[in-house]
Amino acid sequence: MAVSHEIKSQLAKLLATEDLVVEHRHVETAQFDVHNRVLTLPLWDRASSTVYDMLVGHEVGHALFTPDEDHPEGIPHQFINIVEDARIEKLMKRKYLGLAKTFYRGYSELSDQDFFELEGQDISGMNLADRANLFFKIGNYVDIPFHNDQENAIIKMIIDCETFEEVGDAANELYQYCKDQQEKEKEKLADMPQQSQGGGSTGNSDSSEESESEGDATEGASSGQQESTSKGQSPGNGPTENFDEEPEVKTADSLESNLKDLINSNAVNNTYVELPQLNLDTVIAKNEDIHELLGNSFARSQVKTDDWARESGYPLRSAFENVDSNYVEFKKSANKEVNYLVKEFECKKAADSYARATTSRTGVLDCSKLHTYKHNEDLFRKVTTLADGKSHGLIFILDWSGSMSHVLEDTIKQLYSLIWFCKKVSIPFDVYCFTNEWKRPVYDYDSGRYIPADIRPHYEKKEGLLAVGDDFSLMNVLTSKVSGKELERQMINIWRVVGYYSRSAQYTIPEQLGLSATPLNESLVALHQILPKFQKENKLQKVQCIILTDGEANHLTYHVVVDRNWDRDPYMGTRRLHPDTYFIRDRKLGRTYQVKYEWHKFTDSLLQNLKDKFPEVNFIGIRVLNPRDASSFIRKYNNANEYDKIHLEWKKTKSFCIKNSGYDAYFGLSSSALAQDTDFEVSEDATKSQIKKAFVKSLKTKKLNKKVLGEFISLVA
Repeated sequence: MAVSHEIKSQLAKLLATEDLVVEHRHVETAQFDVHNRVLTLPLWDRASSTVYDMLVGHEVGHALFTPDEDHPEGIPHQFINIVEDARIEKLMKRKYLGLAKTFYRGYSELSDQDFFELEGQDISGMNLADRANLFFKIGNYVDIPFHNDQENAIIKMIIDCETFEEVGDAANELYQYCKDQQEKEKEKLADMPQQSQGGGSTGNSDSSEESESEGDATEGASSGQQESTSKGQSPGNGPTENFDEEPEVKTADSLESNLKDLINSNAVNNTYVELPQLNLDTVIAKNEDIHELLGNSFARSQVKTDDWARESGYPLRSAFENVDSNYVEFKKSANKEVNYLVKEFECKKAADSYARATTSRTGVLDCSKLHTYKHNEDLFRKVTTLADGKSHGLIFILDWSGSMSHVLEDTIKQLYSLIWFCKKVSIPFDVYCFTNEWKRPVYDYDSGRYIPADIRPHYEKKEGLLAVGDDFSLMNVLTSKVSGKELERQMINIWRVVGYYSRSAQYTIPEQLGLSATPLNESLVALHQILPKFQKENKLQKVQCIILTDGEANHLTYHVVVDRNWDRDPYMGTRRLHPDTYFIRDRKLGRTYQVKYEWHKFTDSLLQNLKDKFPEVNFIGIRVLNPRDASSFIRKYNNANEYDKIHLEWKKTKSFCIKNSGYDAYFGLSSSALAQDTDFEVSEDATKSQIKKAFVKSLKTKKLNKKVLGEFISLVA
């Protein structure tokens, strides 16, 4: 059965009681970077679930209990590892009682498969380090002998290790003992040739008997050295030369070597990428720059209109007369909806505050309860303290792509209603439009030529970082930082831009505000810097991030270093993120997010990362849908049973709310549903049937808007 690496990663994090960075890569052995808190696990796809869990539990033991410090000098790493493995596994079993069974079954399975290569071996003839390693791993079901009090004392010392300092002391004792025993064996083997090759010797029979007895003792002491002697090496050279080396722990080498067989060599290696930290100075098009550009552009359009009127003999008129009158009319009609939002917000905020209210006794008698003293012990006055309301802020991310042109006006209407709501309840806000057009070459009307755009990189490009294009920008089109008068001017400016795309206009707009692609994912990356800055500047406790869009974003690429034959230096290129084997890693959180095949799931992964990093922020999606797109959109997030329910709601109300996407709430709205309430208007000579029809239509639209807005306000409040 295939192993779920994500499940094993979660197991590691749970055991570690921290959000470790867990990576599954094509490596031969498990590694834990104590300093950076990165646990790298091989792709043990051929291991049983029990063995996998045991190996994970072992490595987590290092994460929890092995300190970030240098090992004691003069002691081989293997010896430190034997003692430290025993200590951390003991502590893991003590911390998680259920792991004792996992370790028992896991090592039993490895022993049955001869991972320690003990078949045909005389365990009693192994050095103490090997026997200690076996004792602490498979000693529950394999008899491991110890030959003297000193060996037992060292084993007892290892058992009693609680700190890493004690590990160093025990490992040193173990190493020195093995080294001493190796020296003794070396001396014995060095004397053996003189006593066994006695053809020309003049020694007496007593010495011969002594030699035989010593030979017997040597045979009993070390079977390993006898094996080496029997391989055709001269007794005086081969074994003696081997003893010049450091003592080895062969069982540890065998286990490490055989664990490599559990790795699936055919598995595709996982790749981990990280988010770049963007420079907001290059990402954000400043509010004042945008409206200065628009002001100059509209002034030129007015001059052209005036010149044409003079040449044609027509009276002078504003080039924006129609579009500005539409704005005034809309603002007046939106007043009802804005007041409804304010009312709902205040009511829900008050209800929430009351729900979190605390009641306490004052210690003052309540005279109205004195007559109940015989059966009532609570005769004191109480005071109710309402919880303080949280400070709110809103960030809007508006889709400024070409596909929005047919719904841009209705979307802006919805946005403006929310902005006026924010102004009435004193909620700070910022509105950003994502685009790839802002950094176009700028036409200079004075010189009559284009000035190249100031395109600077948003971050230092490094291998393994998600790639964000240098042409990506977030236009800060509206903000609460300006005065009320200035905000009104800016809202009219943006209304004119929208009018240019929605109606036949008699004026032009700057090319930098042209509709572009859909860099939604890039915007989510930028929010990692925008959100904390917005919170800090406005001293906010709660932020709502509202994203209005009508489509999916493309997958992002990531940076790789490419060696090209024609380049002297390595080239920083990009590569596509292949699904399922690529993960977005957040080192600060210690979490990874798998990149799925579907485009919308890539966006969901970025949103989940934001939600994990900023739990005080609600992420609300508003998806503008054509009726023909609604069915496929609902299927992306819901099974058959849920689909029928939501689709029925869509048919009735032309709206729905999805709660299982990357957003905290994802509203699907018909492109026509974003329009304002339909007024109840009929002609004077209308029939009863016409009046009834107009009245029902008005009520239906009002009901729809209030339902959607009510759900939205519940999230905000």
